Amino acid sequence: MERDDILTLDDMALSRLVKLEFTRGSGNGGQKRNKTSTAVRVVLPEYGVEASDCTERSQYRNRAAALRKLRMNLALKVRCAPQPPPRSRVALTAPEYPVYAARLLDNLAECGGDYRKAATRWGVSPTSLLKRVERDPVLLTWLNDNYPKYYIRTGETGAEDAEKEGTQA
Repeated sequence: MERDDILTLDDMALSRLVKLEFTRGSGNGGQKRNKTSTAVRVVLPEYGVEASDCTERSQYRNRAAALRKLRMNLALKVRCAPQPPPRSRVALTAPEYPVYAARLLDNLAECGGDYRKAATRWGVSPTSLLKRVERDPVLLTWLNDNYPKYYIRTGETGAEDAEKEGTQA
């Protein structure tokens, strides 16, 4: 099954494709946490992608959260041929966001990480593309790790940068 097809599956259909493991969560929580298996780990063997969650007391909510994380991990790790976005803008909480993020990363990977070239290919301004990347901390972290030349944001002013290099701003 193709990456984008997997990313668009609902939770029930995706649960049939993945290997689900239920365990007891670690950490604080007392008797309820120590007696019930609410922590969930999901593995998609076809792509070697996995995710887990144990933040809630409900196994059902943990499974849904782990599947959301799995979709995002799949979008971050698997590259395909660039395609246009499903929509021009997609909210971070929208079900189609992992497809949007995956296609954005495909486009950026094709351009060697250069957001200016990628923006031109998508028909948006470079600033607009940067804003789309920077609103998602997971996406920005991935890009910082893979294309630091274009995406590292230190939050320092030009004067501080110049001072480090020993020049005047």
